Amino acid sequence: LCCFQLYGYCYQDSNDIPDTLTTITELGSPLEMIQLLQTSWEDRFRICLSLVRLLHYLAHSPLGSVTLLDFRPRQFVIVDGELKVTDLDDASVEESSCTSNSDCFMEFPARNFTLPCSVEGRCQSMNEKRNLYNAYRFFFTYLLPHSAPSSLRPLLDKIVNATGNHNKHVICTEYLALELSPSPSANSEFTQKYMKSANTQYRRVPEAFIPDENYRCWPSYHHKGCLLSVFDVNEAIEICDSYSQCKAFVLTNQTTWTGRQLVFFKMASNHIVPDPDKITYVKVTD
Repeated sequence: LCCFQLYGYCYQDSNDIPDTLTTITELGSPLEMIQLLQTSWEDRFRICLSLVRLLHYLAHSPLGSVTLLDFRPRQFVIVDGELKVTDLDDASVEESSCTSNSDCFMEFPARNFTLPCSVEGRCQSMNEKRNLYNAYRFFFTYLLPHSAPSSLRPLLDKIVNATGNHNKHVICTEYLALELSPSPSANSEFTQKYMKSANTQYRRVPEAFIPDENYRCWPSYHHKGCLLSVFDVNEAIEICDSYSQCKAFVLTNQTTWTGRQLVFFKMASNHIVPDPDKITYVKVTD
């Protein structure tokens, strides 16, 4: 699940091309950090969750603890919304040998770490912690906190700080994989349930849709309009109240991979058409 799937390979040995191995793997999209920052937080969370699974696999692989010596975005691709590593040329299962703690020194651009030297003469968990800190500095610190749901920000800050400090790696990954793992039936930890504003009222129009009156917002699932995911209608009301141009919103029957409902936010409600699969809410003004 964490690495490229190998569909087949062909070994060719001829006078023209000696000792050549050709592999056929699944197709993935190159990982572009700028593009990822323009996607929804849910999509970025999904990538981080798949990265956590990768970290766990590398730490407990059949070969032992594996480290990726070149742990950078260019070594990964996106396949069906999840992160997978493509280049294993720089993978290593060798834990550094040592005679004292000073031999277990890890140096990074922003900070350094010294790990304990075991009685067997190996730096304890160096492979695992090298992967963890690289995941922190290349992925978590950018993808997790940025535009995250407000209810999750304290927990996300705790996770990011823990990974950056090499503290409680197991607890940190359990937070991501268990506490934050969203599903349609368990959304309470995934996002905040907002209360309706006391100063704003909305009129519910069932089986109705507003085809036009779009405006752009960020981040949006639709490049020509404002299409966001919500936990429930109360969160949709809170979002609409936060945009001065929002005068109405439309609940669709579509959901994201986490089970959150997709909602169109509109700048007017002059033209409402019948649609059995949607519900429109129109802001009532005095």
